[in-house]
Amino acid sequence: MQTFDAAVIGGGIAGLIAAIELAKANKQVVLLEKASKAGGRAITIDKNGARFNLGGHALYKEGEAYSIFQEYGLKLPGGSPKGSGAAIWNNKAVPLPGDPLTLLSSRLLSWRGKVELGKLMAKLGQINPNTLGRISLREWAEQTIHNPMVRHIVYAIFRTSTYSRDIDYQLIGPVLQQVQRALKSGVLYIDGGWQTIIDQLRDHAIRLGVAIKQNSNVVEISQLNGAVTGLQLTGSETSETINVHQVIAAIPPTDLRRLIRDADQTVIARWVNEARPIMAACLDLCLKKLPVANRHFALGIDQPVFFSNHSRVAKLTENGTIVVHLIKYNDISGNDSKSDEKLLEQTMDILHPNWRQEVVARQYLPAITVAHDYAHIGRTVPQPGPAVPEILGLYVAGDWAGHNELLADAAAASGKRAAGALLQQLTRKDVYHVV
Repeated sequence: MQTFDAAVIGGGIAGLIAAIELAKANKQVVLLEKASKAGGRAITIDKNGARFNLGGHALYKEGEAYSIFQEYGLKLPGGSPKGSGAAIWNNKAVPLPGDPLTLLSSRLLSWRGKVELGKLMAKLGQINPNTLGRISLREWAEQTIHNPMVRHIVYAIFRTSTYSRDIDYQLIGPVLQQVQRALKSGVLYIDGGWQTIIDQLRDHAIRLGVAIKQNSNVVEISQLNGAVTGLQLTGSETSETINVHQVIAAIPPTDLRRLIRDADQTVIARWVNEARPIMAACLDLCLKKLPVANRHFALGIDQPVFFSNHSRVAKLTENGTIVVHLIKYNDISGNDSKSDEKLLEQTMDILHPNWRQEVVARQYLPAITVAHDYAHIGRTVPQPGPAVPEILGLYVAGDWAGHNELLADAAAASGKRAAGALLQQLTRKDVYHVV
């Protein structure tokens, strides 16, 4: 039986990065993925020659994920879109006041509103997010912004940067940090979709010696006297036991809870009970052409929607067709999938009349989990992980285990953080044995 220094459960971005970090430290690592291929929600699907991500995927160039990918030497072909675009208000598309010229000519704002928005956008980058305290986005906005329409616009910008409309719970510090990153260097859309990233991470892990086992469903993390002793797996034909004492669970907190006996006696129960998932409905379209040629970007002001032509800067087809993405940001109380799809289609009607005649392929995801949790008001444990304090040898990673990072940056940073904590524990054990 092959022995491993550590096991990683989950082959998404967090799990792949965790495995790579452990392998770089010359540890024998096995990565267990229950699906038939690695990638999680970062895979890309080919439909009629169009490459669709699972919902909107933008790589923040000032974020932890981009930095780690650069460190690994990944090739990240693609481009960064310009910020100018349209705003949707009262079922009409109007210029978004994103620069001095459009701000001055905007029909959305009074003169006082234009002055206030201009001053706010000028100083946003100078605010230290760490000095704002544990207050919500709404509380900060109502203290800071006087004009109601300016607040609407700011909420729309912040919603688009964080993929969340949970303004009564979002902590203003992490939200503002994310917006500052977007304003400073923008985002990157990747040629070929995010599968380009996943394939490179997987190949990098394999080159470093990581054993990747797909179709491997972990059903239990075994423990004895508060320490990990191994993993129980079920495959298509047989069951298997892996004897390992160090595990990184790069999976959602609800899945982790199911794998641990007496999980409700640990902090895992609080991580699950206090989580506020970020949810969305997404519509991706491949079009023969864009009906309104210069309309590439739009965000809703009075509706929680967003539109982007990813093909403006990224190659997502081979035949010159165009891939566009629409998203409706939902809350955790649930949604009506038919109504959401209709709203997204109506958004296309506003932006690109007669778009239906141009459709080559479409993908509708009615209730995708953008992130399983984020930094918010009401957490009794502000920063999940990387260690599970009640279970020696168990660590967590994923988009929900951020330490004020958000989305893919939380996944990437937490994967690296969990690997670092595990390696420190192994070092302490080695020192103990030497003594």
